[in-house]
Amino acid sequence: MGMETIAPLPPKVCVTGASGFIGSWLVRKLLERGYIVHATVRDPGNMKKVKHLVELPKADTNLTLWKADMNLEGSYDEAIQGCEGVFHMATPMEFESKDPENEVIKPTVEGMMSIIRSCAKANTVKKLIFTSSAGSLNVEEEQKPVYDETNWSDLDFIYSKKMTGWVYFASKLLAEKAAMEAAKENNINFISIIPTLVVGPFITPTLPPSLITALSPITGNEAHYSIIKQGQYVHVDDLCEAHIFLFEAPTAQGRYICSSNDATIYDLANLIREKWPEYHVPEEFDGIEKDIPVVSFSPKKLTGMGFSFKYSMEDMFRGAIETCRQKGLLSYSSQIHDHGEEKDTLLNSHENKEELPTSKEKHSDKQEKEQLPTIKKHSAKEQEKGLLSDTAADHIDGGI
Repeated sequence: MGMETIAPLPPKVCVTGASGFIGSWLVRKLLERGYIVHATVRDPGNMKKVKHLVELPKADTNLTLWKADMNLEGSYDEAIQGCEGVFHMATPMEFESKDPENEVIKPTVEGMMSIIRSCAKANTVKKLIFTSSAGSLNVEEEQKPVYDETNWSDLDFIYSKKMTGWVYFASKLLAEKAAMEAAKENNINFISIIPTLVVGPFITPTLPPSLITALSPITGNEAHYSIIKQGQYVHVDDLCEAHIFLFEAPTAQGRYICSSNDATIYDLANLIREKWPEYHVPEEFDGIEKDIPVVSFSPKKLTGMGFSFKYSMEDMFRGAIETCRQKGLLSYSSQIHDHGEEKDTLLNSHENKEELPTSKEKHSDKQEKEQLPTIKKHSAKEQEKGLLSDTAADHIDGGI
């Protein structure tokens, strides 16, 4: 009888990129469930960047912060030691890099390899779960109506087009392919989760890069329209639940799409107009046809294992908009000034700068558009020929 009173030790896991949008939400959920969490960040001493982690419930007993950097070999050894699972979310987020090959692509792939070597050394890791990107799946000349886990983006197309976010997509695809091979050689069960555009509430102090894309119809950030032209979405909470579900599912293996909703940019604009009429959202998006088909990412492999999504598109956007407002990152309405220009809705407070892509385009003047409907702005068609229906998402975990 006495034996039954001994509770099993809670599992110990490592989360890389733990201070980012998805990483911090996952840490929160793991702590709630009683996991022991080793969270890696680049600078554990920088309170501004880790305060939201150390203040989480159960953090004082179940969370430790570890300094690690994807550019340093062996950097993850100590954090991974003794862990059963590793959730690898850290990723360089340099959108405007002068030397993408060396600043983004190489560190992403090398960092992945370095983590696999740390897992092999630890000899305790049962599963390595990598947060990949929809950018590894559907970036190609012509969009298919439906994508599944057998699809891969066209690397030659990515390199020739160099669309918004191209470096990020290439780095994720190359890291995922390299990891599959290396994990096999080291007998590590490697799972990659492919999230579409991640939307929802957040506990980070700065604006998650994926929300710059998701909220672009509100802010008028036209550089991001191509990414949500034929968009797919997942709530951050569903995504983190899926990570834990696949870690705990004994039969999980390979790639898993994690996406609950598909919507064109017009569908999204209609949703925002209906639920948040205080924001001025365009009726027309230059160069994007009204009846553009929906492109769907099939989550059947994941749901077939018994996983179910809890949140709707409205839930995702409500969470994102409310958090942005509370943190002073989004104004409460689109205010029209006397001379007809709209106030930039995303308040780019200097606090927030570090995670904002620099490809920010200012609002085009609303009146001017209404009076001159025949003047097309520099045809978005050319700019966009295949500028992915991607889910940028992942501008995923904006810098660790």
